[in-house]
Amino acid sequence: MRRLTRTVATAALATALALVSACSGSDSGDDAKGGNGGALEKVTYLTSFGNFGRDSYAWVAKEKGFFKEAGFDVEIKPGQGTGMVIQTIVGGQADFGPIDLTGGLLQFGNGQAKDFVAVAAIQQRTMAAIATVEGKGIASPKDLEGKKLADTPTSVVRNLFPTYARLAGVDASKVTWVNGDAQALIGTLAAGTVDGIGQFVVGQPTIETVTQKKAVLLPYSNVMQDLYGNVLITSSKVAKEKPEMVKRFTQALMKGLEYALTNPQEAGEILKKNVAAANVAAAAAELQLMAAYVRSSNSGTQLGALDSGRVAKSIAILQGAGQLKQNITPDQIIDFSLAPKA
Repeated sequence: MRRLTRTVATAALATALALVSACSGSDSGDDAKGGNGGALEKVTYLTSFGNFGRDSYAWVAKEKGFFKEAGFDVEIKPGQGTGMVIQTIVGGQADFGPIDLTGGLLQFGNGQAKDFVAVAAIQQRTMAAIATVEGKGIASPKDLEGKKLADTPTSVVRNLFPTYARLAGVDASKVTWVNGDAQALIGTLAAGTVDGIGQFVVGQPTIETVTQKKAVLLPYSNVMQDLYGNVLITSSKVAKEKPEMVKRFTQALMKGLEYALTNPQEAGEILKKNVAAANVAAAAAELQLMAAYVRSSNSGTQLGALDSGRVAKSIAILQGAGQLKQNITPDQIIDFSLAPKA
């Protein structure tokens, strides 16, 4: 990291500005009719965390016409983690977006958020992780003690850390967290101002591209194997009043997800077309890594499926770690009638 200058951090900030300004899709000039000839319904979609390859499937769904065929004119905006995505959707400024399911359970179970429901799984296993680079002296969870980590305040990686630390044998009180912006986190790591960052495991290619060092990741799934990753959410109001619309949007997004995983290079190029600062190779590599998390042996072949029993296990893990202030059940946070069936 010492070989890098402040230029890296400055470039990261510039990248963040470019990503925000270029986040909308490319087919806004299309005619306003969907596949059935009706008027397109305007929808605002938030990504999970900035504009990385892991979220490129939304742009794929837009670029390939899947949203339009389903009757939607979709505007895509960058999210800033689970808490922000929930707040924006519940507040009515967006209609759909992915959050980490565990983060959603924490928010709901601790009275920090309500009035949202999950309607599909994006990843069958959590991709949450602590990321660093070689030379920081971090090779195992215990090595995090005495280190400084950065993440957004509402990120699931940060909010789930006490449970991860407890299960991994780490004294969480010896780890310092500082606030960071979603798009600037990797630049902060590259600049050497922190020892590690909250990140998804698929961020490895981007981390190595920006830092020019080998990434080291500590996946939460190594100690918490039952946790889902991202899930698609909407507001309870929209789910109740427009269930068929929710199903149509979910199906279109799942088409984009499947296409992106099957064609990662093309998906990276589509992301680059819509987000000027994106790196095609890094985006494609993220999707290749993510594929193993989207499907799993216990999810069947249907993308998006959610299992009540597995969600109950996730709740039990958080309750056992003392991270939930109130008892909750899977159907309080997931609308299984709207989710794809396994």
